[in-house]
Amino acid sequence: MAMQELLKAEDIKKALDAFQAADSFDHKKFFEIVGLKAMSADNVKKVFKVLDVDASGFIEEEELKFVLKGFSKEGRDLTDKETKAFLSAADKDGDGKIGIDEFEAIVHE
Repeated sequence: MAMQELLKAEDIKKALDAFQAADSFDHKKFFEIVGLKAMSADNVKKVFKVLDVDASGFIEEEELKFVLKGFSKEGRDLTDKETKAFLSAADKDGDGKIGIDEFEAIVHE
């Protein structure tokens, strides 16, 4: 499933444009602008599956660095600082990766 089937292309562009500068990424604002926060838990989990590139059931730190590219190929890579901050905020069980329920929880917090 493509991200454009789940979210509006103009919302994706608006969200990516808002965080073009390095170290400007704010996951809460991004999720709101891109339209994820308003989605049902089931649809947020569909987005998770698109972002889980290796289909492991988790978004690992290496995948998280490229999370914006999961929304659009024009997305930039997150900096190490942004990646670690996002992981720290989402990884509630401390296993070093984000599970589908952790992702849904951080989107809707």
